[in-house]
Amino acid sequence: MSPSFFPGAKRSFESLSEQEVLALAISSEEDDARIYQAYASRLKVDFPQSAKVFEDMAAVENRHRQVLIDMHKRRFGDYIPLIRRGHVRGFYDRRPDWLMGTLSLEKIRNATIDMEAQSERFYRAAAQRVCDADTRKLLGDLAAAEAGHGAIARELTEKHTPADVQEEENSHAKRQFILTFVQPGLAGLMDGSVSTLAPIFAAAFATQDTWQTFLIGLSAAVGAGISMGFTEAAHDDGKLSGRGSPVKRGLASGIMTAVGGLGHALPYLIPDFWVATAVAIVVVFCELWAIAFIQNRYMETPFLRAAFQVVLGGGLVLAAGILIGGG
Repeated sequence: MSPSFFPGAKRSFESLSEQEVLALAISSEEDDARIYQAYASRLKVDFPQSAKVFEDMAAVENRHRQVLIDMHKRRFGDYIPLIRRGHVRGFYDRRPDWLMGTLSLEKIRNATIDMEAQSERFYRAAAQRVCDADTRKLLGDLAAAEAGHGAIARELTEKHTPADVQEEENSHAKRQFILTFVQPGLAGLMDGSVSTLAPIFAAAFATQDTWQTFLIGLSAAVGAGISMGFTEAAHDDGKLSGRGSPVKRGLASGIMTAVGGLGHALPYLIPDFWVATAVAIVVVFCELWAIAFIQNRYMETPFLRAAFQVVLGGGLVLAAGILIGGG
């Protein structure tokens, strides 16, 4: 079994020797440089100017690493012990590469601020752990440098991403979010909320059996969710349209379709038919108003027009279901 399952397998920071503290600092700077380079690669296509900021940040971290290696050579020789963040108990950690693809531009910028703050705290603690004057001065200088990286990041941002470029990149990020998540999710919510109205309420008024109505609603919602999800993911790979990952779009569409259908199916878990139906109708109008709000918020559709279209359309489908079931 892996020793990482046991807390005792990790060293405490206080137990590290001065050589190990330097080795940990070297590996940490190396990791941070690679993370910044990964950010740059992640952003290069859509946000080339921001990518340059992170390339410069990676270069700064690499210079820090080289200074630390030079100090280690002078004091302890060429052999650097293998010690990393994960080997030290309670030490801060970093996100792995495969999770970076899910981060937005704004989250990457915020993550950078957190990284620099963590590095500053580490160097201040490390400086207290060493007795050699030169090493202590170096670690203190690096702590000050990390504290000043916020200013460096701002300078690099001003150099590579002036206000007009930042506005353009933020606009692109918002547009990408809408194309990948909002549009497919909204289409799914509309389909799930509206298309399942007729069969659910027709079944309700035809049988007046809440449990049977719930089962019909559940099957309609889940079936529609699966269908919409696969359709969205299969019909466009996103490469030419720029709409993003088909998997993300498929999940957004499928999940929201199921949610839309389940919203007015779940009330039929209430045993009393008329109480369940009244609650379901209230839920339907809440769903329709939510759709109108999303259209207004993200698609810039005038709210009154969106509300009129959605509520009128949903009301007609609801009435059709009731008439068919009660006929």
